[in-house]
Amino acid sequence: MPAFWLVVTAMLLFPKWNGSGASDEFAEARRKMVSEQLTGPERAITNTRVLEAMSSVPRHEFVPRDLRDKAYRDHPLPIGHEQTISQPYIVAFMSQALDPKPCERILEVGTGSGYQAAILASIGAEVYSFEIVSELASTAGITLRTLSYTNVHVRAGDGYAGWSEAAPFDGIIVTCAPEKIPEPLVEQLKEDGRMIIPVGRPGKQELVMLRKKAGELRKESVLLVRFVPMTGRAAGLR
Repeated sequence: MPAFWLVVTAMLLFPKWNGSGASDEFAEARRKMVSEQLTGPERAITNTRVLEAMSSVPRHEFVPRDLRDKAYRDHPLPIGHEQTISQPYIVAFMSQALDPKPCERILEVGTGSGYQAAILASIGAEVYSFEIVSELASTAGITLRTLSYTNVHVRAGDGYAGWSEAAPFDGIIVTCAPEKIPEPLVEQLKEDGRMIIPVGRPGKQELVMLRKKAGELRKESVLLVRFVPMTGRAAGLR
């Protein structure tokens, strides 16, 4: 059996535990999420680090309590303030595209619930995450600390200009859609760095993969998507 399927099989057979070490009542739902939504032939998430993170991070902790029974379903969920937590497949797809390595420095624009940051942190990246809605930034920070994701740093504010004190970054992930790629984010990307970002107006967005080579960007459109618009400074540039 190939090594990839050995990893997947192990994740599906053995029980999972939540951040506190207690038995996790959602372990079966998480196993089904991985096996039915991520690893099938139509979805093809194959990065073992990403699959391990998706299998272990307790997604139900990042959604409102009254929606926890829906946490592992194959669609986004509201988290308040007209924001959503992306469907599991999109989180896995963007994580796989970014391909973070342990100890890499990753900038996230759009913390939201904190779930995407937790996935990257579970892989071992050092995550710097901006959230423009201060209430969401506060809630996400509390959730991440409670679950012991100490390698995530959350800041309330407009992420359009990036996080200059922590730059440059090995990777940048943006979970809200500007109409144009913010130049400050490009400037804070390392040589050979990667950026995954949804770009475009509502209803006409595409997920774009950028790679910086010799100071220039190589751009690839990878998926049609639907994200909430980037607000703040980006909205004023439309």
